[in-house]
Amino acid sequence: MTPGSAGPGRAAGAAADAGMIQQKHNLAGRWSVKDSVGPLECARRALERPCAAHGFRRAMPLPGPASDIVWQRETSGKATLPWDDPDFAMFTGRRGFGIVAGFMLYRAGEVVGGTNVVCETNDAAAVWPSLALLATQTFPRLPLVGYESGRELEAAEAAGFERGDRLRVWVTDRD
Repeated sequence: MTPGSAGPGRAAGAAADAGMIQQKHNLAGRWSVKDSVGPLECARRALERPCAAHGFRRAMPLPGPASDIVWQRETSGKATLPWDDPDFAMFTGRRGFGIVAGFMLYRAGEVVGGTNVVCETNDAAAVWPSLALLATQTFPRLPLVGYESGRELEAAEAAGFERGDRLRVWVTDRD
C-alpha cells in the first residue's frame, strides 16, 4: 500500500488480507503486521495494537556531546543474530567494563534501520548522536531511519533526528 492509496476501502481490504494470511498459512504463535501508513483497523481480525510509535530519520550526523562511552561493534555472541551478514551491525557502548548502551543497524535498500536502542536516560544525549555517527561510518551515504515512542522518541529528536510518520504494529491476540 502506498501513502496515496490509503482509504476506508483499502483499510478494510488490508484487514481482510491480514485475516486471510493467518488462515491460509496457519501461523502459529504470535505474529504481527506493521502499519506505517495508518489506515489498518485489524482489531476485528483477532489482532491487537500494543505499539504505536513515530518513525525517525537522520540524513547526516552532527558531532554529539562528549561522552565516556566507548563503542564497539560486536561480531559474535550467544544470541542467534545474523553476525556474518554484511548488512547487519550491532554496537555496544561500555563505560569501564560494563555495557551501558547498545543498538543494532540493518541496511535495507537505500536506508539503514536503527533498532533496539538501549541506554539510561542520562546517557541518551550521547547515545543518539553516536548511533548516527556509527551508522554513517558503517554504511556510508545512507540515511538512518527507525521508529520509537515516548521518551526514546524525545531523546532522538533532541539529538537532531526528525520525527517521521505515525507507525502502528498489530499483533495476534495472546494465546
